[in-house]
Amino acid sequence: MALRMTERDVNGISVIDIEGRIVLGEESNSFREKVKSLLAAGKHKIVLNMANVSYIDSAGLGTLVATFHSAKSQGATLKLANLGAKFREVLQVTKLMTVFDTYDSEAAAVQSFAK
Repeated sequence: MALRMTERDVNGISVIDIEGRIVLGEESNSFREKVKSLLAAGKHKIVLNMANVSYIDSAGLGTLVATFHSAKSQGATLKLANLGAKFREVLQVTKLMTVFDTYDSEAAAVQSFAK
């Protein structure tokens, strides 16, 4: 299944709904390009809605970490919302839970920018 990304604006915050698999190849490349284009457009508050991500491999995780650091270095903030149980487990095992700002819901992630 190809990776599909839909961008929405919620109170000035870019929300990207991600659906499919974040894996080595075209999927992780298109994901990286999507975030890069948001940063280039001056969007500095980004929430990645991971509710419909069915699978992520090590290359996908690497891409996620790379885009997170790229955003941070450009003064942007990237937050993850709606992590599935498997995805949350992968982030805990790899100790990446300490790297990302994660939220149980999109609303909580969006609201966190107001603080």
